[in-house]
Amino acid sequence: MKLDGRTFEGVVLECGKTAGDAETITFRNGRFHSSACKAYGYGDGAYQEIGSQEALVFEAETESPQYGKLIWRGVIRGQRLDGTLTMMREGKPAAEKWVLAGEPK
Repeated sequence: MKLDGRTFEGVVLECGKTAGDAETITFRNGRFHSSACKAYGYGDGAYQEIGSQEALVFEAETESPQYGKLIWRGVIRGQRLDGTLTMMREGKPAAEKWVLAGEPK
């Protein structure tokens, strides 16, 4: 199982909240892209994946000139992507959100 060429749809939620932003996460040509973060000036970024028979683990970084860096970490089991994104400010975690991206698009 590989990530490149896969797209997932779901929601980005702040920790402790029950509603969030619609999200489409795309892995294409070695690049990671978040539709929800594009509105805030975040571009795409390279991703790394570690695979096993049960799951794929990935990590990616995206950056916005205005808001700083996001560190993305996630696990894909079957057709479901679960992960977190951590906003970094001055090299330190400033906020964390959960990414729930279920079925592939």
